[in-house]
Amino acid sequence: MLGHRYTRTFLETAVASMNAGCNLELSYGLRNNVFMRIPQALAMGNITLQTLRDRVRPLFYTRMRLGEFDPPAMNPYSTLDLSAVQSPEHRNLSLEAAVKSFVLLKNERGTLPLRARDLPGTRLAVVGPFADNPRVLFGDYAPVPEPRYIYTPRRGLEALPANVSFAAGCREPRCREYSAAEVTRVAGAADVVVVCLGTGVDVEMEAKDRSDLSLPGHQLELLQDAVR
Repeated sequence: MLGHRYTRTFLETAVASMNAGCNLELSYGLRNNVFMRIPQALAMGNITLQTLRDRVRPLFYTRMRLGEFDPPAMNPYSTLDLSAVQSPEHRNLSLEAAVKSFVLLKNERGTLPLRARDLPGTRLAVVGPFADNPRVLFGDYAPVPEPRYIYTPRRGLEALPANVSFAAGCREPRCREYSAAEVTRVAGAADVVVVCLGTGVDVEMEAKDRSDLSLPGHQLELLQDAVR
């Protein structure tokens, strides 16, 4: 509300928010935040004790239902470890979710799907800054998985019975420095080219929005070179 100039101070923001029914503030890691003004607002009579109780009560009821105050032994999730999270069942479910999340915008000449039985001897090129860079594959607010469980496009495609070659073209999503020769050499010798482009948190994330939807840096040039 401060950013939109609805209020002028954190104290005003705390009063307006609580009286409007708000009971949560996303301020993790910020020493200077709105909810620290609540005692002052209460002392000044800007909010009532009953209002404060009404806002806090559902939060703690929810936390109780989630088991946050139970002994760890009563929480069935406290015994879970990496062997459960990365079990074959969970990994297969993740694979199924990934496969079903693809959106195919155009499929000229029936290029897709690529069938394993048709791939032996096929020259397959995977190019782009997202082709083999685990760091850029996860968006804002994503978990930080162990590297051994991350499958980049290159790593996944190399499991196929095809002759896979790779060229990043540029090392990071901003693609400020681009090697056209690297991409054209690899893509020009391939029967199938997989181009991996995008943005990632280096380019956009919360509080770092973009003014347009164009591909950053030389990525469009990379795409054009790969499909010539």
